[in-house]
Amino acid sequence: MPFETGHLVFYCRAPFSCLILCGELFKRMADLPGYVTACLHSGGLALLAILVSAGIVLQILACALYDNWWPMLTVIMYVLLPMPLMFFVGSGTSSFFSESESSWEDVTKFLTGFSATGSIAIPIILKHADVIGWGALIMELSSLSIFVLAILCFMQMSKESEYSAL
Repeated sequence: MPFETGHLVFYCRAPFSCLILCGELFKRMADLPGYVTACLHSGGLALLAILVSAGIVLQILACALYDNWWPMLTVIMYVLLPMPLMFFVGSGTSSFFSESESSWEDVTKFLTGFSATGSIAIPIILKHADVIGWGALIMELSSLSIFVLAILCFMQMSKESEYSAL
């Protein structure tokens, strides 16, 4: 689907190409007045809040609709996921995606990958053991994908913003 910005036409074919498109739009916002830019950044924060809220709602609905609260085990992994990054790496995301020079960064990457894999594996294992149904599994995995999308959008926004949290 084409997206037109002035004299440029973008085509969103891959899932992450829309994030690149957002980055291009943020670069073109330098010509806009300050109040318009602040309003658009507030809209981005509102989008992040909506995405996180939708993920939480899907997580709770996966449990409440099927009267089975076992899928809430994935919340443990959601809590454990950012812990290694906060404790070992610090506040920079560039070191997480680059070659590591210390063993602490390697441990951080391993523990983060373990937690991310657990977030996907717990609902699948619960379905395999017939503890949850297909509907709860689909809601759990869609909740996870919404959380991942929110994290990717946050990382893109923090790269472009002057008030970077990462």
